[in-house]
Amino acid sequence: MAFYDELIAATEAERNDLLSIPFIRMGAAGELSLQSYLAFLGQAYHHVKHTVPLLMATGGRLPERLEWLREAIGEYIEEEMGHQEWILNDIAAAGGDKEAVRAETPMAATELMVAYAYDTVYRNNPAGFFGMVLVLEGTSVALATSAAGNIEQSLGLPKTAFSYLNSHGSLDVGHVDFYEGLMNRLDEAADKQAVIHCAKMFYKLYGDIFRSLPLIRLGE
Repeated sequence: MAFYDELIAATEAERNDLLSIPFIRMGAAGELSLQSYLAFLGQAYHHVKHTVPLLMATGGRLPERLEWLREAIGEYIEEEMGHQEWILNDIAAAGGDKEAVRAETPMAATELMVAYAYDTVYRNNPAGFFGMVLVLEGTSVALATSAAGNIEQSLGLPKTAFSYLNSHGSLDVGHVDFYEGLMNRLDEAADKQAVIHCAKMFYKLYGDIFRSLPLIRLGE
């Protein structure tokens, strides 16, 4: 079995747990209030702003035998640069205060997920960071575009309030194919196990962010 397929099979239970979270199910169905959508965007900003620094750190920590993966990280960095500002612009387009979000302290769940990502890179196997990539990009492909359309319709917001969700839903389809090819090139058992372990952890940690967001139905 190719390693990507092994990774997907090994993390199925954790992925299903994430997708069953009420906030995610209601968001995908367009049943959430503006307050909930803005809260989601706020926490997305506070973890997405770390994506490029984490990618840079991962690239710097990879061993020479994974030079090909370091080169791929360069492509990821180019793609991800500035996405946190897209989120702030979405917040402003939806009527929120983007500068207040920029200045605020993230929720504990968000802070813990980000801290674990840095811990993976600096204390454990930096290849494990690709477990986080699976969780964030895989979830985007599964949910982002449909959620954006449904929330836009239910809340009556302009398309400019959904650049983050819309771009990640479509952009990450290509990313997942690219990612699959990278994972199938891993040949060290320790690297593969690090990716599986971190993916399982990130499904829980990312899920905890959604479990912590205010779950307010449309009209409440």
